Amino acid sequence: MKGTGRIVLTAAGLLLLINAPLLMMELFPWPVGLLLALTGTVAFCLPIRRPMETVRLRAVRRGALLTVLSWAAFVLQLAWLLPYGLLGGGETLSLIVNGVWSAAVLLLVMTDGMFRLVFLSAQAGIVRRILLFLFWWMPVLNLVLAAQLCHAARLEYSRELARIERDAVRQENERCHTRYPLLLVHGVFFRDWQYFNYWGRIPKELQRNGAQVYYGGQQSAAPVAVSGAELCAQVKELVERTGCGKVNIIAHSKGGLDARYAVSCLGIAPLVASITTVNTPHRGCVWAEKLLAAAPKPLAAWLARRYNALFSRLGDDSPDFLGAVNSLTASACAQLNEQAPDQEGVFYQSVTSRMRRPSGDGFPLNVSYRLVRHFEGDNDGLVSPASAVWGNDLGVLEPKGRRGISHGDMIDLHRAELPDFDVREFYVDLASGLKERGL
Repeated sequence: MKGTGRIVLTAAGLLLLINAPLLMMELFPWPVGLLLALTGTVAFCLPIRRPMETVRLRAVRRGALLTVLSWAAFVLQLAWLLPYGLLGGGETLSLIVNGVWSAAVLLLVMTDGMFRLVFLSAQAGIVRRILLFLFWWMPVLNLVLAAQLCHAARLEYSRELARIERDAVRQENERCHTRYPLLLVHGVFFRDWQYFNYWGRIPKELQRNGAQVYYGGQQSAAPVAVSGAELCAQVKELVERTGCGKVNIIAHSKGGLDARYAVSCLGIAPLVASITTVNTPHRGCVWAEKLLAAAPKPLAAWLARRYNALFSRLGDDSPDFLGAVNSLTASACAQLNEQAPDQEGVFYQSVTSRMRRPSGDGFPLNVSYRLVRHFEGDNDGLVSPASAVWGNDLGVLEPKGRRGISHGDMIDLHRAELPDFDVREFYVDLASGLKERGL
């Protein structure tokens, strides 16, 4: 039995389980009632296994099912047990025993389901987790939060299972097995940490589809010239170590400026097959220049000292907060564009996105969105589409709905499932396009 039939059987099993005392004490002779209760327990506990689902996905699906069934069983229990007792349908003792037993079982089932969702669902979100922790005891609100968690979990399950099935079908095709490996170059204020991948779930998806993936490894904040030199050294070391000949650079945000500088000004064009920039401010950020000019110098210096001290402890050799921010200004990017023209033999392309409203992302992009919009119009929370175009223009990504796609969404920063936009599949298509070009 599959699908809906198994869910109905599980629900019926739960109802038999929570009414075990009445089945044995009131409704049937106790051997029959015991048999029904045991049958219900087996039906409820019997796992529903589906082909190709992972252990985590199975737990998430089961969590959503347990949460929904526990609430539904609670409502059904009240709907028949209260009238049954009020109309004198049973002994007081058996009703009390059944009520305590059913409450205990439903609480256990509900807790099991919610724990699975909170700790195993990637789409539960920090905000939902915090709200549930604070308000799990509050009627109605806890039901709303539980419903939101279940909805997110079901959406995650269906998408992840579809992706697993799709990857299994096309595994032999190696859509992302490009001629040259992919070098992912991060943007400003982040590092390529082992335990928190800047690119979210994207690298694993690329590797599942045949890609060779490496990282830029430059420090989090430095002027373009410094970051470009670090990237240059990384490319040379990678080519020498692997014998790959060239690399395909995919760079996000300031990383695109670093990559262009390294290729055009530091002589590694023969080692680079392509540069794909993602939401990179090639023409700079007008708002950054305005903000730097307006900010009190002592405040800017204090922020720089705090940032540099923190990231020195986190692994940067010589972090330079103000140097990195100044590299993003419109005037600095105009100067870079003169110094770093496109190199022959290197394929350049760019893509960007835009948010539809400030609520399209959390802090600080919900604040900076308004600032960028005031000076430059449409933007992704940091960069305007007009500033992000370079080389072959792949366009502005803008799915349906009220949210849009933010600067962080383009690197799967939040690990969120967006309507009409699958960020992992987008990068698979991006790598596939490079493969079709023979790169």
